Amino acid sequence: MCARFFLFSPDEEIMRLFQMVSFPRISPRYNIAPSQPVLAVTGSGQDLQVRHFQWGFIPSWSKDPQPGQAMINARSETASAKPSFKNAFRYRRCLIPANGFYEWKSAGNRSKQAMCVRLSEEPLFAMAGLWEQWSSPDGTELETCSVLTTAANSLLEGIHPRMPVILRPEQYRKWLSADTTPIPQLEKLMQTYPADEMQAYPVSSYVNRVANDSPECIEPIQEQKTLF
Repeated sequence: MCARFFLFSPDEEIMRLFQMVSFPRISPRYNIAPSQPVLAVTGSGQDLQVRHFQWGFIPSWSKDPQPGQAMINARSETASAKPSFKNAFRYRRCLIPANGFYEWKSAGNRSKQAMCVRLSEEPLFAMAGLWEQWSSPDGTELETCSVLTTAANSLLEGIHPRMPVILRPEQYRKWLSADTTPIPQLEKLMQTYPADEMQAYPVSSYVNRVANDSPECIEPIQEQKTLF
C-alpha cells in the first residue's frame, strides 16, 4: 500500500530524471496524502508533460466522485483486467516522482510506528501510476490518479504486505508509451523493487497528522521497543 509519500527534490533534479528540457517550479512536500494534488509525468517520446492529478482514482463511468477517496492504489496483478482500471492501464499511464513514502507497522498495544522508506542510493525515483478523467453531469471535469502496488520485498514485508511499484529510469519511456507497449511487457515492468537497494527507518508521530508538512516528517528517531 502507499497512502503517504514525499517529494522535495529541486526542479533541476526532477528534470534530469525524466530527461525533460523544462519543468515547472514546485514547492517541497513532505506529507502528500490522498485527495491532495499529485504531480505526475505523462506523454510519450519527446512529448512528456507535467500534470497535477487528484490522488484517488475515479473511473470515467462513475456516477459519484466520492469512491475515488478509497482508490488511491491499484493492484498491479489485476489492474490490466479490472473494470475500474483496465482502460487507464492501456491508455493513461503516468509516472509519479517521489523521494520516498511512509508506511505504518504494528508496534504492539494497538499502536503503530510510522516508517519512512527510501532508496539507499537514489534520492529521487518514480512510482508507476494510472490516471483518468471524470466528468460530472454539469460538465465539471476532474483528473485523478492511483499508485500501482505490488508484493512487498523482504525489507518491507514485516511492515506491510504491499509496496508501490518503483520503476527504473530505463523503464520510464516504455511505461509511458501510450498504447504501443503490449500488456505482457508492461506487466513485466511491475516487479518488486530489490530490498537491498532500499532503507526503512522510524520517524515520529508528527507525520501522522496530514497538516504537518515539513522536513521534520522524515527525520529519523529511535524506534520504541515494547516489552511484550
